[in-house]
Amino acid sequence: MAQDDPVVEQKVKDLPVREPFLSGLLIDNQTTFVPVKKTFEFVIQHKFGSMDNGFKDLFGIYAPFASIRMGINYVPIKNLQLGYGLSKIRMYNDFSAKYTLFEQTRKNTMPVAVTLYGNMAIDGREKEHFGTNYKFEDRLSYFGQLIISRKFGEWATIQANTSFAHYNKTEEGIDHDKISVGLNGRITVNYKYAVLFQFDLPLKAKSITEHNEFIDHPYPNVGIGWEIRTSAHVFQLFATSSDSFVPQHSALYNQNNWVKGQLRFGFIITRLYNFS
Repeated sequence: MAQDDPVVEQKVKDLPVREPFLSGLLIDNQTTFVPVKKTFEFVIQHKFGSMDNGFKDLFGIYAPFASIRMGINYVPIKNLQLGYGLSKIRMYNDFSAKYTLFEQTRKNTMPVAVTLYGNMAIDGREKEHFGTNYKFEDRLSYFGQLIISRKFGEWATIQANTSFAHYNKTEEGIDHDKISVGLNGRITVNYKYAVLFQFDLPLKAKSITEHNEFIDHPYPNVGIGWEIRTSAHVFQLFATSSDSFVPQHSALYNQNNWVKGQLRFGFIITRLYNFS
């Protein structure tokens, strides 16, 4: 009789783990987190200039070439998020989709979370930047990523990713395609604070390169950050080596070497509104 009792069945149901991430963003990376259905999200992302000059420009805060992206996301159905953003660098208009295939559960029926992310970006610069025989398709670039994460107790969530970036048109010597791998995570300090880290590595895949040698191969995108939770917002303060918030741009064009201190201070503000 107990097996037929819906109350008993509900008690033994394996539920998703609580708060593996507080945000769909982790510095420059997507996470496996998708808000609940009918949630609208507003995002502000900002990076200051390079820290190369030290105190001369207050470690990049007063340096030129700041990077800004403003974005909106919406969750029309469970586990699916659709988004749009506009960036200062190249005036990228990016359209994205993210879908959670599996959620990690508390009793390890599903030991990891698995999420797919993809976007298409439109380069908004003047057409003179694309050389002769210009076509609208020259502006397009694409990015696809598989993300797998696991929350370890109440103290940390670690995730790995693999991604593929493609540009329809690039500068001379730059490949059109790039495969990358990454490792990033969130380490909980307490209910309000957490430490973030990221490491994204573009690979030298000879099977897809178009050149005899790798010219201006992009450097890894390395970052560390501090996350702050409030009742309605999530703030992230960080230093990272990439100057862009568009992942395919970082995968192909990042020339900042973190070993030489070529980092940028930045912050992210996210605000969720639920209409259910």
